[in-house]
Amino acid sequence: MGDQRTHGDSAPRRQDDSADELLSRALIDQQDSAAVAMRVGGLTLCRHLTIIFHGRRDLSTINTYVALGEHGAGDALDPSELLRVPCYLDLAEAATRSDAEQLYREQASVLREALRAADTVLAVWWEPLRQLAASPVKLEQTSRTGADLPAQLLMPVALRAADRGMIVAAVCSARTLAQGAPPLGIACVQQEVSHVYPLTEDPERCLEDFFARAEDHAHHLADRLAQQEASVERFLELSG
Repeated sequence: MGDQRTHGDSAPRRQDDSADELLSRALIDQQDSAAVAMRVGGLTLCRHLTIIFHGRRDLSTINTYVALGEHGAGDALDPSELLRVPCYLDLAEAATRSDAEQLYREQASVLREALRAADTVLAVWWEPLRQLAASPVKLEQTSRTGADLPAQLLMPVALRAADRGMIVAAVCSARTLAQGAPPLGIACVQQEVSHVYPLTEDPERCLEDFFARAEDHAHHLADRLAQQEASVERFLELSG
């Protein structure tokens, strides 16, 4: 599967280690840790992604990251290039090293296929989003979106319909990969309105539903502002 492994020598953990420092060292400066990078190719939107499993004995964690492009052992990545996703390896049931390798391959394959599915569906959303939003659509790194998403990101990219101020992204729920593929969805976000649709739903129906939700929210917001303004006017009359 194109895995790249690196291992570091055991050493005391520095007390000033910050989260960013731990991330930036994930592939190049392990301390009693290991990082495994698995490339995901054949994608429609991203072309290539890299899954990085990073385990630290001192923290008892195996964190999962996804980065754009192809990366391997020795590559230095900025923390902003790494998207942490809530899909975790669970190798505790392995009785032997061989068992652990088998479990790793099975679980890593589950995440790889989830990414391929999400990439395919997000690509299918592109044209309906462009048409129904009546806006140009571009692919954007999620670190730059600034959107408050209702679920956790699965991919480090999202679709943005700039004229609508709208973001469409692939999201997932937290899960160990031993439980199978994580629940996936497509999140739509526009200002204060957000909703997650099942990955298998029709994009046009979902977008029509979302735009109706956004319109209802705008009407409710306008009514609330009108009530607030009327209340202030009455208060000023009393005060005068």
